[in-house]
Amino acid sequence: MTSPEELLKRHKAVMPGWISLYYDEPMEISHGEGFKVWDSEGNEYLDFFGGIVTTISGHNIPEIVEAVREQAGKVMHSSTLYLIENQVKLAEKLIELSPISGDQKVFFVSSGSEANEAALLFATQHRRSSEVLAMRGSYHGGSFGTMGITGQSTWRPTSRSALDVTYAMPPHHSYSSLYGRYEKDDPEFAKACADDLRNLIRTATTGHVAALIAEPVQGVGGFIELPPEYIRGVKEVLDETGILYISDEVQTAFGRTGSHFWGIEESGIEPDMITLAKGLGNGLAIGAVVGRAEIVDSMSGKLHLATFGGNHISTAGALANLNYILDNDLQKNADEVGGYLKDRLVNMAKESPLVGEVRGRGLMLALEMVGPDGEPNPAAAVRFLQACRERGVLVGKGGIGANAVRISPPLTITREAAEEAARAFEEALAVTGEAAKVG
Repeated sequence: MTSPEELLKRHKAVMPGWISLYYDEPMEISHGEGFKVWDSEGNEYLDFFGGIVTTISGHNIPEIVEAVREQAGKVMHSSTLYLIENQVKLAEKLIELSPISGDQKVFFVSSGSEANEAALLFATQHRRSSEVLAMRGSYHGGSFGTMGITGQSTWRPTSRSALDVTYAMPPHHSYSSLYGRYEKDDPEFAKACADDLRNLIRTATTGHVAALIAEPVQGVGGFIELPPEYIRGVKEVLDETGILYISDEVQTAFGRTGSHFWGIEESGIEPDMITLAKGLGNGLAIGAVVGRAEIVDSMSGKLHLATFGGNHISTAGALANLNYILDNDLQKNADEVGGYLKDRLVNMAKESPLVGEVRGRGLMLALEMVGPDGEPNPAAAVRFLQACRERGVLVGKGGIGANAVRISPPLTITREAAEEAARAFEEALAVTGEAAKVG
């Protein structure tokens, strides 16, 4: 068996140096079951990051594994030039569950980045405009096009874009907000930010904009929620000129937020398109755009196909995964266990000066780590991740200041496992606090 040290050495020799690896001593996850994973040295962990908010049902779920195995034994690939029954079934299921009313179409791709690219293609084609509105603090993917609509410099190595992008200012309820700290129950501030969008469109665009794309909860941004009153205000402004609303549900879909099946439903508004990936395949490479038929069909007359989008294996697994989520009411579990875990995190924050804010809903939660004056403290976030690993829990990191700890276990997580993780978090916070005093 290859040791982690040897594997890391080989990794550095053949992989780009800019690919991130967690921890001072990177680990290899060798296998998993449910909400637990094991590394190549046999150490067991509670998986509270789920492959970056992806393994929504958990690891090695028999129903999903069997669906993939059965399909692999038939045919693995043909492309969209041929009919694929599981692709049609999955599209039908997504439309049935969609937060959009009326006639809809689904286009399958292989990732969230591709889904957002496709949605922007449909929007710009339908509206005959290259202008797009995005949010500061947003993240929409790692492809060239999606980097161009990402509102974080860390994830945007180039300023070039095929689109004309204008960034709106959402009412971030972040501890380190650019405009200071605002209370979460401040509808007036949220309304003011929404109203400012009207002014932004009038002064910084031609007025004929294709679409606005936004995450209901900014994922890589540190699980920052867009307040429902803000989203409602934004939609009102967009409707004045026909600008389309694209809800990036790559991280918020399928009950992750607990309160609703889709993240956008918290606001009560209806988007024109939603983009999906991550939890859709529970680890399989699949993404999708679900949108109003007239928008998706705006590509008509232009030959198009997908080599891998909606392939036999990914759609078979995604369909089994979606049925598993629904049959086991994982959204309800996310709401109940997530609510318990958030209460524990809020209580921890009261006792620790390192935690500036606890954010999120359901099983999409975050701790923002701060310094003595409330400034972002990325070093504390790194130390916290390491301390959690040493206590058998894996969590993630993000945030505009790289100082948010992201917590997103599979929706199958139990109350008992959440209690165990919470104890580990308490210990990790104490250790991180002591290290901060010394450092």
